[in-house]
Amino acid sequence: MNKHNRNTGRCTCGEIEYELTAIPMFVHCCHCTWCQRETGSAFAVNALIEADEVRLIQGSPEKTDVPSNSGIGQKISRCPSCKTALWSNYGAANEAVCFIRVGTLNNPDACPPDIHIFTSTKQKWVELNDSVPVMDEYYQRSNYWPEQSITRYKRAVKV
Repeated sequence: MNKHNRNTGRCTCGEIEYELTAIPMFVHCCHCTWCQRETGSAFAVNALIEADEVRLIQGSPEKTDVPSNSGIGQKISRCPSCKTALWSNYGAANEAVCFIRVGTLNNPDACPPDIHIFTSTKQKWVELNDSVPVMDEYYQRSNYWPEQSITRYKRAVKV
């Protein structure tokens, strides 16, 4: 990304602004019932990016510990004023990878899903086509991620 193609985002009230300083490694559209309940929507769209590629422009998010379906839990970074969820950290990547809530980006069209996951529990009215892979449950990263993204992920989590 260059200065003419900045990918910035913010919370609803504008107290928190951030910038992605790299292109996300991969974008999930998760249809699990957990994400549905947590977001109050039919799915969650998360852009996975190294934590050190998320630069705060203004404000300081608060981290909230929240249970997750895995039982490990997650930390959600929220605006302390309007409580908008900006990104999560969880799973094996822990704090090394942020799951950016694509809807908080100023240009969410820049991060369309690379894969739909946990579609066995998607809402019946959500229609998917074969433009991106559709998984009933989760998937094997090495079968879908570009090699460059796998390398970035391994470097971030120090695998």
